Amino acid sequence: MTTITSPMDGASGPSFLSKERTIARPGFNRWLVPPAALAIHLCIGMAYGFSVFWLPLSKAIGITAPVVCAPEMGFIEQMFAAGCDWKISMLGWIYTLFFIFLGCSAAIWGGWLEHAGPRKAGLVSAFCWCGGLLISALGIYTHQIWLMWLGSGVIGGIGLGLGYISPVSTLIKWFPDKRGMATGMAIMGFGGGAMVGAPLATALMGHFATPTSVGVWETFVVMAVIYFIFMVGGALAYRVPPSGWKPEGWTPPVAKKNNAMITKGHVHVSVASKTPQFWLVWAVLCLNVSAGIGIIGMASPLLQEVFGGRLLGNGLAFGQLDAGQLAQIAAIAAGFTGLLSLFNIGGRFFWASFSDKIGRKATYFVFFALGFVLYSLVPWTGHLGSVAVFVLAFCIILSMYGGGFATVPAYLADLFGTQMVGAIHGRLLTAWAVAGILGPVLVNYIREYQLSIGVARAASYDITLYILAGLLVLGFICNLLIRPVDPKYFMTEEQLAAERAHGEKNAPAAEEQSWSPAPSTKPLAIAAWLVVGIPLAWGVWITLQKTAVLFG
Repeated sequence: MTTITSPMDGASGPSFLSKERTIARPGFNRWLVPPAALAIHLCIGMAYGFSVFWLPLSKAIGITAPVVCAPEMGFIEQMFAAGCDWKISMLGWIYTLFFIFLGCSAAIWGGWLEHAGPRKAGLVSAFCWCGGLLISALGIYTHQIWLMWLGSGVIGGIGLGLGYISPVSTLIKWFPDKRGMATGMAIMGFGGGAMVGAPLATALMGHFATPTSVGVWETFVVMAVIYFIFMVGGALAYRVPPSGWKPEGWTPPVAKKNNAMITKGHVHVSVASKTPQFWLVWAVLCLNVSAGIGIIGMASPLLQEVFGGRLLGNGLAFGQLDAGQLAQIAAIAAGFTGLLSLFNIGGRFFWASFSDKIGRKATYFVFFALGFVLYSLVPWTGHLGSVAVFVLAFCIILSMYGGGFATVPAYLADLFGTQMVGAIHGRLLTAWAVAGILGPVLVNYIREYQLSIGVARAASYDITLYILAGLLVLGFICNLLIRPVDPKYFMTEEQLAAERAHGEKNAPAAEEQSWSPAPSTKPLAIAAWLVVGIPLAWGVWITLQKTAVLFG
């Protein structure tokens, strides 16, 4: 290992939060960075689990039953009304705002993040996400839903965007040899956040519930404190490698079939959106996510309505079941939803790591080709009555949904270089915001139309699934059209040097930047992984217990 002067030595001028103060010392263990990213992503990933609050909040005034607002009360009046309960449809706007502001904030402040560094971005994310929870708690306490929209939806949504993209560029630079695996490890946490947060929230609401409170505002306060500790810890643990750093003994692979798409240059974020590759990848992500996100939102009713009494072995249609039987299949459907969550999380790590072997473009070809086959076969499996094949098909589909999120940052790094991949990824996430509207609208409204014209519930999803399969064909074509970026879009050496000068003025020369981790850092890395691994394992265990009902 080459001994070099630490970039931190003599750096008394830069502030604690500056990017320059986060440049790693020689001997730093790169395996400390993924747990830092997971600490943030597991917290903000609770956005997926916010539905656990809807039913309790819909009777926050009535406690045992909702207090319905007067029929003549308009939407604006209900926003400020403190004497009647909120409809779940009003609460659902928080979920919509999450992903709108996630995509917008990531797009707007992605460039700032590249210059400010992940530590500052992670801390801003912590203050926004946890501060938003506290504002929402005040909104629940005073029964003002606009405070919840502002707190969790807008301010929290901004925290989601900054927290989501904060580790992307850093991890890709730390793991040039395992780009897909590195981003998969972090983004896996966003998918797993609800697995940890939802049962925690349920337990806290049960603890705080009283005859005069459903226990939600207290739960928000406690979770805000817990999340703030984890997120600040993760942000402070971030370190960035010096420009040009590489693992000791590793050399970039020579061009071959599975890495021909990997560029040697770097594209500026302001130029990336002017390339056809950016918009093709945007469409690839949007179409893949649209197909998956619509299913996530309707997974529970889909299984119940397609199979009905066959889930209990009695062959009755959904509309013929009594209240007790409906409760039984609802519990089975909850297990199905939990199983999908596990595959969503596992797929983020598996497919992103797999893309390191076969290449990002080939991985997306698998997503679209296999997804088309599975979406096309699902209606047939439903009519055939094969619950096992139906469940297996959707588990694979959701693994590819998660895999699409985890693989796309590495795809962008391959095409546009690593220097500004975090900012480019931020702008690409506007595709997520569009998909978050397109997917659910397709599934929900086509289902309603099918039911309105007399189609049986068991067959009401068939047309929707065929349309989603068609979206995947379009995605396949867009992926096919992606080619390496024209060198004319690359930054010049002078432009690249100027970008790297942001917060890295004391970084050593590129040829000196290579080291293996110091042996003394291994116990610290193990401890860091345990800190994030134990809560995640607890969430997986709770989910497996719920999933057992599906097979019971």
